[in-house]
Amino acid sequence: MDEKQDSIWDYVRAVLWALLLAIVFRSMVYEPFSIPSGSMQPTLLVGDHLFVSKWTYGYSRHSFPMSPPIFSGRVPNGAPDRGDVIVFKFIEERWRGGEKEVTRTDFIKRLIGLPGDTIQMKQGRLHINGAMVPRRPDGQFSVTERNQDRAQDVTYRQFIETLPNGVEHKILELADDNPLDNTQVFKVPEGHYFFMGDNRDNSNDSRLDVSYVPAENLVGRADVLFLSIDWQGGEWSDFDASLRWDRMFTTIGP
Repeated sequence: MDEKQDSIWDYVRAVLWALLLAIVFRSMVYEPFSIPSGSMQPTLLVGDHLFVSKWTYGYSRHSFPMSPPIFSGRVPNGAPDRGDVIVFKFIEERWRGGEKEVTRTDFIKRLIGLPGDTIQMKQGRLHINGAMVPRRPDGQFSVTERNQDRAQDVTYRQFIETLPNGVEHKILELADDNPLDNTQVFKVPEGHYFFMGDNRDNSNDSRLDVSYVPAENLVGRADVLFLSIDWQGGEWSDFDASLRWDRMFTTIGP
């Protein structure tokens, strides 16, 4: 093998090692995620980029790219705390043309219900195990929401909600009589969790399609917000003005 071939092989080997280290880091330590929707406003905004810790709750097949079926459950089996902001896999199975199609989508929501809990929304108020969760007014939250090519200014009522373990976090409500403000009683099965978005009237969560989330589907806890940008494209001269400097390198969660 001549010097040119040696140089090519050294380059390929360096690239392979870099890819392997990146996969290990993303699978075992931290993985970056971006926020595409407003379901977790005001805690997380569209355009936020954050790091999710992968070791906090242990590891499952969903800790790795493509969710390979290498083992079941969690190793070690770490339990999340109520109020944690968590990324999990929402798995949908559909039949198309006689074949089963499985999709895995990353969702980020707040953990509200633990195994064995009962959860219900009544007239916009969260009830856990039959007790109303206290909340107090905290002004308003205004945001421009974009739907395809349309933009609309929306003002929410903002509250600070206190969960049974003392965790306080902000929530948004348009009203207390929207479809998601009155629900059935949900009984969280063993080995599962109940999640809700902080934007209570605008979140697909365990009250709807998401339902109860198996412990195995937890990916990790949202820990650090490292970049926040409200840029919809256009002139690069506007890029700097779209950076939310006050949100960068801040912690997430209770």
